[in-house]
Amino acid sequence: MNTSGSLAYLGWPLVVIGGFAVMVGLLRWTFSPGHSLIERPPKQGNPADYGLLMAVATPDTYIEGEQLRLRLLASGIRATLITTNQGPRLMVFERDAPVARAVLLRPPPASGADPS
Repeated sequence: MNTSGSLAYLGWPLVVIGGFAVMVGLLRWTFSPGHSLIERPPKQGNPADYGLLMAVATPDTYIEGEQLRLRLLASGIRATLITTNQGPRLMVFERDAPVARAVLLRPPPASGADPS
């Protein structure tokens, strides 16, 4: 390959600059914000910010909320326990809310172990 022609002095610097521009473009795209494949940590919002879900209970602790969620699950109602900026909330779909509230108003079932 003969590189001593008159275009060699103009061509090779353009190839180097073009390669450098491609690398800069790829690096800018790779490290730009908003294009990450890693999941961002969830943000806490208001209880009204959850679209079709509505709050049916406001437990004091996350553990109490999980127990309530399991009661609803045993009754066939899908529920989600979320942490809002106002504390934990037990959310269900709007069409299931009256039934979920009725289930939660009933006393919890007795545990299977009877000490007597």
